[in-house]
Amino acid sequence: MTIGVATPSRPSSADENASFPGDAAVFRGAALEHFLMTKTKRKPKRNSDPTPEVTRRRVRNRADLPKGENLCDHCTAKCCHYFALPIDEPVSRKDFDFIRWYLLHDRASVFVDEETWYLLVHTTCKHLQDDYRCGIYETRPQICREYTTDECEFDDDWCYERYFETPEQIDEYADALFGPQFEQEGRRKKDVLRRRRPTGLPVVSA
Repeated sequence: MTIGVATPSRPSSADENASFPGDAAVFRGAALEHFLMTKTKRKPKRNSDPTPEVTRRRVRNRADLPKGENLCDHCTAKCCHYFALPIDEPVSRKDFDFIRWYLLHDRASVFVDEETWYLLVHTTCKHLQDDYRCGIYETRPQICREYTTDECEFDDDWCYERYFETPEQIDEYADALFGPQFEQEGRRKKDVLRRRRPTGLPVVSA
């Protein structure tokens, strides 16, 4: 499981005048092409204050790992700085509005890998130690036990089919699919994810 960042390119004048087929109005035609055709990359941030444990990590590619050494001893625990959950593929404006709600929260992003959509939360495991080792290794969750270094993100370039990290990006993508200012038909109050207040309990008088 890997990470990437989509940086939408500025459309040309020809793209800005492109029309979406159907009833959609004129829109930025480059948006859909960008998200569907462009693979994006993001490099991990460097540690600004490396500890002795960090500075001794020299291996940059798994192919260079000396025989008998543990790959985790040369990694900054990339797999412990996020978690990702599969979500349903959005097929309507309401679905995209839910994704927009996710992206309004700090450290949340959404990506697509092998046609599966994921909600990605950038957060560090509370048991990750300063030397990038697990503080509860003997009792770590099963998902951590099953995750191996065979195909981990140690030397991955973090490329994905699509990657959204702002509400504006998902809006632009939805506009490319449905047309700008598409009316959300049939949206009812009970369909929203959050309510202002819970439904009150019935009161029985004596």
